[in-house]
Amino acid sequence: MNPREFISNLPDEILGKILSLLPTKLGVSTSVLSKRWRNLILLVDNFDLEDSSTSGFSAFLEQTVARLNTCPIKRLSLNGRHYRFSSADSWISTALERGCLELHLQSQYLDTGILSSNTLVKLTLSDQIYLQGLVPHDGTVFFPTLKTLSLGAVVADRDVYEWLISGCPVLDELSIRDGCDDPPTWKKSVVNKSVKRLTVSFHHPMSAWAYEDNVWFKTQSLVFLDYSAFVSQGYTIVDRMASLVEARLDLRLWVSTDSYDSDYEDKDFDVYRPYDVFGNVTSLVSGIRKVKTLHLSPDSLEAFFFCCNHMPVFNNLRNLSLESDEEKGWQALPLLLNNSLNLHTLSIKGLVHRVTSRCGDACACISERKTGMCCLSACRIKVLEITGYGGSFIELKQMRHFLGKLQCLETVRIGVERDGNNEHLRANLSSLHRASSECNIQFI
Repeated sequence: MNPREFISNLPDEILGKILSLLPTKLGVSTSVLSKRWRNLILLVDNFDLEDSSTSGFSAFLEQTVARLNTCPIKRLSLNGRHYRFSSADSWISTALERGCLELHLQSQYLDTGILSSNTLVKLTLSDQIYLQGLVPHDGTVFFPTLKTLSLGAVVADRDVYEWLISGCPVLDELSIRDGCDDPPTWKKSVVNKSVKRLTVSFHHPMSAWAYEDNVWFKTQSLVFLDYSAFVSQGYTIVDRMASLVEARLDLRLWVSTDSYDSDYEDKDFDVYRPYDVFGNVTSLVSGIRKVKTLHLSPDSLEAFFFCCNHMPVFNNLRNLSLESDEEKGWQALPLLLNNSLNLHTLSIKGLVHRVTSRCGDACACISERKTGMCCLSACRIKVLEITGYGGSFIELKQMRHFLGKLQCLETVRIGVERDGNNEHLRANLSSLHRASSECNIQFI
């Protein structure tokens, strides 16, 4: 039996599952199917409807969807750029009525009146989605079972946008991504009692109003936060994120720190400061103070220093992860270490950073004669992880500083960049003095 005959002899239920697993760009595939396969389309429960250049496809698709009166639809993905709005609305409504579990939409005008489902668990509204209509004021919950909500550059009035986020009573995961298109679409607020994982990427460096308003977070159940944005004028944190376990912050200053103000210039060190520092992250940093694992970008370290009025005490912080950059300073690192006395693991990606007189005693760039007692000596860090180690004189000097000051170290993991001198680099590191007799160096 040849493969074509074998497939043709399979039961209809199996063929329906095969269709569901295929990349269902139906404008290409189903328009050329045999009559039997066209009938089997009623057994498909996953639809990926993309832009079609076939003139007769929309009519065929409308006839197909119109026949889906009793068939369940698990997943519908629709790029409605070239479809009539009325047709796309009809397909969306049909899918929701048929118990759709996942709905992914792009390039579509949507009326809030059709966004209602008692079964939907995952909703994605990508760029160029335009939400129209009024917000229900009767307390109606339109997505009582929604677990995951992903929003791109969704254009909507503030009331509609905020209703979409707050009207999901069992939401677990929320993702908001707003690029550099003007005007910004995110309304700079997240109010949801149930959301546990929140990812926000909001980058509008040329929009004045992108930093003038406060950012509002009311997420008392939040466990994970991934926040990447230019520093805002201020942050309002309700409930202080008491349940937060892990946070990733990429807080970017408005003015490039490649330039510095000559009024702050030091004779010995390149002490730089942006001409104008916009925004304030004091409330945000205070709001995450109960976090256990914290990841900071190079820009975030500078935002902590320039835009935070006072550093809170991180009593629960056990794991601190930093990324270094040769154009960014470490001024905030001593403040963080002094206020994180229960820190267990310090991970740093790269040791090269901009040298300033405010790097503090966490950095080997400043002599002990100027800094006095080193903050590292009081740290209880047991694990030090360094990746991207290149073996330069500056990096070796920094490693000597770490190993010679951290008295509780038990394990040092070093990721050496691959080149022809790995053995030499390892020998140099292994020969460094260690303040802790229990310290064991591992190369990864």
